[in-house]
Amino acid sequence: MEVTATAPAKINLTLEITGRREDGYHLLRTVFQGISLRESVAVWKEEEPGIRLSIAGASLPADESNTAWKAAAFFQEHTGFPLPGIGIRVHKHVPVGAGLAGGSADAAAVLAALNELAGTRLRLDELCEIGARVGADVPFCLMGGTAVGAGTGTILTPLPDLLPCSIVVSKPDAGISTAEAYRRIDGAAGLPVPRSAAMEQAVCSGDLLAVGRELCNVFEAVAGLPEVEEIKKTMRAHHALGCQMTGSGSAVFGLFDEHTAAEHCAQELRR
Repeated sequence: MEVTATAPAKINLTLEITGRREDGYHLLRTVFQGISLRESVAVWKEEEPGIRLSIAGASLPADESNTAWKAAAFFQEHTGFPLPGIGIRVHKHVPVGAGLAGGSADAAAVLAALNELAGTRLRLDELCEIGARVGADVPFCLMGGTAVGAGTGTILTPLPDLLPCSIVVSKPDAGISTAEAYRRIDGAAGLPVPRSAAMEQAVCSGDLLAVGRELCNVFEAVAGLPEVEEIKKTMRAHHALGCQMTGSGSAVFGLFDEHTAAEHCAQELRR
């Protein structure tokens, strides 16, 4: 028996650093938004012990360093999976190193699929608890929709869905590692201050214009990637309500209230 599942990539409508724990982990506040770009996985039981992982669509290690592998291992540990072996096939659709939480979506999809395969009927909060051990974005990728993330990003408060809109995502070739992005944040001064409360109000009131106006991500200020501004310039030329980098980069998204404008923008960015 093979079970398939998908999980969404995410963008950050706002992202700010609010502090740092004694163990070095940064505390943040963000408004997450799930998007239609999704990762897909298939899982099945193996008679032989261990985890067998294959990946299509990206050149990534298929070993214990992979988020899909980690999710399966933690699921086994948490539930006492009835058979020693798990087979996993990941179909990558989300760009790697983009700030879109592709690896977290892989882990979320694996947890959802294993929950069905094993018949464990874990609640969403239980799956999120396992997922948080893999990565801070995994709980949101399990939940999807729109939500405020606090703490390290794992404390989630759902918000109403955005009104129907189109989101264009573009990833430049250049990038920056998450570790380097946080290092730059730690040494930066004069960073923009996202108005998280204003963004949350804009989402709750269904005001897309205000959502576009309140977009803010502190990591964009330290990314130092000229390509990001070039992409934003193209998005603005096609009348995006707002645009910015997501996560620690380097993908950029634009919010559109007109689907045709979004299509034209996407076509130009593909050239």
